[in-house]
Amino acid sequence: MSTYSENTAAGAAADPAPGGGDAKGSRRMLASTFLGTTIEWYDFLVYGFLAPVALDVLFFPQFSPLVGTIAAFSVFAVGFLARPLGGIVFGHLGDRVGRKPIMIWTMALAGAATTAMGLLPTYTTIGLLAPVVLVVLRFVQGLALGGESAAGPLLATESAPGGRRGLFAAIVQSGAAGGTVLGATAVLLVGLMPREDLLAWGWRLPFLASAVIFFVGLYMRVRVAESPLFTRAVGAAGAERMPLLVVLRSHKAATARVLFAAVAESSVFYFTAIFGLSYVTGTLGLSPALPLLGIVIGNGLGMLTNPLFGWLSDRVGRRPLLLLAYALGCLYVVAVFFPLLRTADPALVVLALAIPGAVLQPMSLAVTGSFYPEQFDDARVRLSGIALGRQIGTVLGGGLLPVVSAALVAATGGLTASLVYYAALCAAGFLAVLLSRESARTALT
Repeated sequence: MSTYSENTAAGAAADPAPGGGDAKGSRRMLASTFLGTTIEWYDFLVYGFLAPVALDVLFFPQFSPLVGTIAAFSVFAVGFLARPLGGIVFGHLGDRVGRKPIMIWTMALAGAATTAMGLLPTYTTIGLLAPVVLVVLRFVQGLALGGESAAGPLLATESAPGGRRGLFAAIVQSGAAGGTVLGATAVLLVGLMPREDLLAWGWRLPFLASAVIFFVGLYMRVRVAESPLFTRAVGAAGAERMPLLVVLRSHKAATARVLFAAVAESSVFYFTAIFGLSYVTGTLGLSPALPLLGIVIGNGLGMLTNPLFGWLSDRVGRRPLLLLAYALGCLYVVAVFFPLLRTADPALVVLALAIPGAVLQPMSLAVTGSFYPEQFDDARVRLSGIALGRQIGTVLGGGLLPVVSAALVAATGGLTASLVYYAALCAAGFLAVLLSRESARTALT
């Protein structure tokens, strides 16, 4: 029987170096995909951070505070409902014309939608039309991220030398932590403004800032080379006419593994950072500055721990780290997270929000960046399969988790039902990974 190191070495020999061994091209690719991922996650998450701070009042003032929060989180969930459609559309295009073009298109789409949010009149100005347009713009953000969140790590994985796929994909995935840091910091800063100024105009600034950073990311992204594995696969056998149909016909098991892993992967962040922020401000009545500071600190560290866990997955495998991540994530949230919040001690509240971003989320997110592509053995349909499985899984997991949790708290008056729901999502991901083969050993040719 071959040892793990022997199989890994075989994979390293089979997988080509990116761009034929061009180290400068590899650095450009990693920098561009990292920055693009940072920008798109900033665009997507800044709404979630602002929702319980200002958007519930500005766009749903006719409701009570709790119902307004549920309504704001429902709009947040709309972005997730759009992600499977974005994954299907951009996955199809990415498997037909390449990874690079859709990464440019999705960045432009997300930047335009986020900037438009910053210019949107509120309910007091245009009435019911304000939340309607907000829903439309949120849907557009979800479409864009549905393609970007699958294409970025995939390009890095397909461009990595054998034995370093985990590290390359994790560097790109750390852009999600970077976007979280930027988004939470922006909301933290405007949250320090007088309440009147925040509601009058300050809430617009985080959205409008997207227009500034968009052009930097676009400049870097247009200079990136296409995936060498995809280019060779299409050159040898031609592009599939309908990649999604091939996925549904021949890659159902791989798509299901990705889907259920994504359910758990997305849950820890959105339960702690998004619902946790609402719980601290709405239920405990504390300042939003405390959880936002914890999110900033945790994800700032996560920008470092993501590559570390990716590197480690190249050594010990993807499955051990993912199984540990889902188990620890469940135990932490159920037994530790909310007791720390309820102490109302500023240091402990910050710590409670920092731990998921620094450890629990990177342990999962960094590894799935390479784990998902490795489930598919055909580069001509790989993006379609990843996008479909991951985006549906993210909807069923983190996308619906904040609004479902808020509704369960409103219905039951406690957290027990929400914690049981969260634990079930973690169990689904744990089982999916447990039934998967160890993919770090295999080549992507």
